[in-house]
Amino acid sequence: MSRGEKVMGFSKLALLLTASLALGACGDKGIFGNGGGSGSGGSGETPGTIEESSIAYFNTTVGDTVLFPVDQATLTDEARAILDAQVLWLNRHPEHTIVVEGHADEQGTTEYNIALSNRRAVAVKFYLISQGLLESRITQVIPYGKARPLAVCSNESCWSKNRRAVTVVAGGMGSA
Repeated sequence: MSRGEKVMGFSKLALLLTASLALGACGDKGIFGNGGGSGSGGSGETPGTIEESSIAYFNTTVGDTVLFPVDQATLTDEARAILDAQVLWLNRHPEHTIVVEGHADEQGTTEYNIALSNRRAVAVKFYLISQGLLESRITQVIPYGKARPLAVCSNESCWSKNRRAVTVVAGGMGSA
């Protein structure tokens, strides 16, 4: 096969692929399955919005993090409101399991912060269960202590962000 024939064959292949992608984009779901097509019956979502059933929606809109006061594992009213929203979302999406991570700020010993972060994660776990989430949906509680700070500095502006529990949503039942 000559060089010209190879180029012509490649050009035909490129044209065929381009046409296939263009035709696929005309469907209701778009080429990426996200409702980006121009056909009627699409998802109606504005480009750049996050689908309600996605983990990204849970993390950003519902909220995956609750904060705690200094040296406490007591849930605040704000924390309970976020956890209530988490239960609603999780019960609407029963295919997901979660892991609850507990965290602490850098003050205190490693041992103290591991114990405190465990109490925080357990408080979240039991609150979620008390509000109707099946215990079997919580696959693990992990106390990180001060090992995974969100913010690093030696003042309250950082410490307050690190006193937290995070609900990590897994892709589906049986995966964590």
